[in-house]
Amino acid sequence: MGIINQGILGGFSGKVGPIVGFRWKSNYYIRARAAKVSNPRTPKQQEQRGKFATAFSFLKAIKPFIRIGYKEFTQDKSAFNAAMSYTLKRAVTGSGKEIRIDFNRVLVSMGTLMPIFEGTATQNGNKMYFNWQDNSGMGNAEDTDIAMLLVYNKDKETAVYDTKTALRSSQHAELQLPSDWQDDELIAYLSFCSADGNTIANSIRLSVSVIDTPENEIEILTEPIPKNYKTKFIIRSPQGHSDMEVQATTIDRYFTPGSAALNSLHTKSQYPVNKKLTPCRQGINFLLIVFTAYKTPASVSLFCIFLLLLL
Repeated sequence: MGIINQGILGGFSGKVGPIVGFRWKSNYYIRARAAKVSNPRTPKQQEQRGKFATAFSFLKAIKPFIRIGYKEFTQDKSAFNAAMSYTLKRAVTGSGKEIRIDFNRVLVSMGTLMPIFEGTATQNGNKMYFNWQDNSGMGNAEDTDIAMLLVYNKDKETAVYDTKTALRSSQHAELQLPSDWQDDELIAYLSFCSADGNTIANSIRLSVSVIDTPENEIEILTEPIPKNYKTKFIIRSPQGHSDMEVQATTIDRYFTPGSAALNSLHTKSQYPVNKKLTPCRQGINFLLIVFTAYKTPASVSLFCIFLLLLL
């Protein structure tokens, strides 16, 4: 039985014969009553129901995001119905038991705002890092447009998102992920909405790359430099001759980064440039450097022979 709410000329809700009346967004609508189906489980009907269930399951996981992402299409239908209509037509593929979502065709947002065309998503631990090219000024794109991030977990069929993060001009943003998502297949989408929230951009799917931070990263940075660490000694000739460079390899001691011992190898105060040295003194300095660096029997012998010649 139908109920007339505003007199004979007003809208009604309920069933009157083959007509069904209903109210949606302060307006009244009528439609024909659905006919009874004699065989509701034909292969074609089952396939359509499978597509509907697949699209519904995916969109239900991101329903709050969809409400904003399809805001521009809420005049004639709800945002969710608009997203369902697009997903069924464009993003659901396959037939029979092979029905699936084509995530490359999925649009988690759709509108008239200029989207971005280049971007990346990088997963590092429990965070997803988004980067993109700032195309402010192209079309109606503004540097104050707000980035909308979404990461869908294909294995767990759930999602995390943020609709109020960085600006378009920031060119990067990050999204916190659950701790148990590290081994799952993740799909990232990036979109934008205008500062006033009235216009939305079509979302784009970003390829996700995974980076594992080494567990011993701190130990590597604080370890002593290996024994085959090479440093360069430069002796500047006071007579204006070309610099002499000696490659020395320490063989009996460690130098830690930033230590006084290592820094002393590079200081120039030990070998003043402006002080005029005699050839004899220059030879002694050179042998001292070689002796300090190598400390081998050959260098000791060479140093002793040179001292004997001086005497």
